[in-house]
Amino acid sequence: QVHLVESGGGLVQAGGSLRLSCVPSGRIFRTNDMGWYLQAPGKQRELVALITRGGSTTYADFVKGRFTISRDNAKNAVYLEMNSLKPEDTAVYYCNAKIQTSVITEYDYWGQGTQVTVSS
Repeated sequence: QVHLVESGGGLVQAGGSLRLSCVPSGRIFRTNDMGWYLQAPGKQRELVALITRGGSTTYADFVKGRFTISRDNAKNAVYLEMNSLKPEDTAVYYCNAKIQTSVITEYDYWGQGTQVTVSS
């Protein structure tokens, strides 16, 4: 069983910064694509940023230039550096990872979510 453990959320003033971390635990053969999603109250979950194992990144337009996704393959970890935060960034942020538990088996895992609240 694999679990994604997130940390780093909290309350911050507009213009501030936060760094989210996500570290999987359990039996892991290889971690492939990893990403961060957010879900605001009453809205659907949406993509924030993706990073491939090789380090290629994709960002939602509303975070380009403000957020940076990175990963540490040795730790199977993914991070989200969030700068110039805005009140509209307030949401629950979820880590996602495609993890191989064996050579031939890959599953899609989600973290439990971490709350980010940006005050104006």
